[in-house]
Amino acid sequence: MSTTFARHAAPVASSWVAEAIGWLARIGLAFTFWLSGQTKIEGLVLDPLALQVQWGWPQVSASALELFRSEYALPLLPPEWAALLAAGAEHVLPLLLLLGLGTRLAALGILGMTLVIQVFVYPLAFPTHALWAAAALYLLAHGGGRVALDRLLAGRLRQQGA
Repeated sequence: MSTTFARHAAPVASSWVAEAIGWLARIGLAFTFWLSGQTKIEGLVLDPLALQVQWGWPQVSASALELFRSEYALPLLPPEWAALLAAGAEHVLPLLLLLGLGTRLAALGILGMTLVIQVFVYPLAFPTHALWAAAALYLLAHGGGRVALDRLLAGRLRQQGA
């Protein structure tokens, strides 16, 4: 009986585990990068964990600009551009991940940001960055899963094409 159970239960468990990993990767990366983006702006506060909302026009904060000028000092980009691009990406990419819209593209953006952070900003934080990279690579390989707009849109496109 255990082999019959294992034969029928294993695919269901495997599918459920894959969905859970994808969902956790999307949510975990989205919250991590969204909250980081929130530290770079002022005028708009949307913190889902602290349940804080403050409406206003977002702009890069003076403290973020100072960090990009002194501590981060990324090559090739002026600090003002780097701060603006980082703050923008840390808001747009998490929203895409939460919606499961353009999941693979959003995960690629997160992976790129992770590599830049690892190489140029915090090279000693490899264990954290390795987890972010693993989650992003999983999403690149498997997409957003069943509960994602990508899946819904792909189904609609298939129906229209059939």
